[in-house]
Amino acid sequence: MDYIFKLPIQVRDYEVDAEGIVNNAEYLHYMEHTRHEFCKEAGCSFRQMHEQGLDPVATRIEVDYKSSLGLGDEMLSCLNIERKGPLFIFYQDIYKTDGTLVTKGVVKIACLDHGRLCRGDQLAEAFAKYL
Repeated sequence: MDYIFKLPIQVRDYEVDAEGIVNNAEYLHYMEHTRHEFCKEAGCSFRQMHEQGLDPVATRIEVDYKSSLGLGDEMLSCLNIERKGPLFIFYQDIYKTDGTLVTKGVVKIACLDHGRLCRGDQLAEAFAKYL
């Protein structure tokens, strides 16, 4: 699959459990970090959005775990995005550097404008070239 954004990440020691594999919750952190970096590249960091009163919030996250990562492993966190009405849907997959699929994720994001649910038109403008 072609992705609009890719971010290399390395597993750190505090992300693994007693078995030496990455704790399942850490994959959510990897995906969130990837979304934040994508937003910065798109010209709308989370800090900038918040300062303007716009807050993207996750409403649903689905993750299928396919294989494990361990201490020191390197990965490529990949992202695609689409808009369905007021929701922004991020398709986020993580691969080992050898191409092995680690996780497949779908993250649904809604937008709050000064604390009120909105259609996210400001965000759609920032993501126009990716949608």
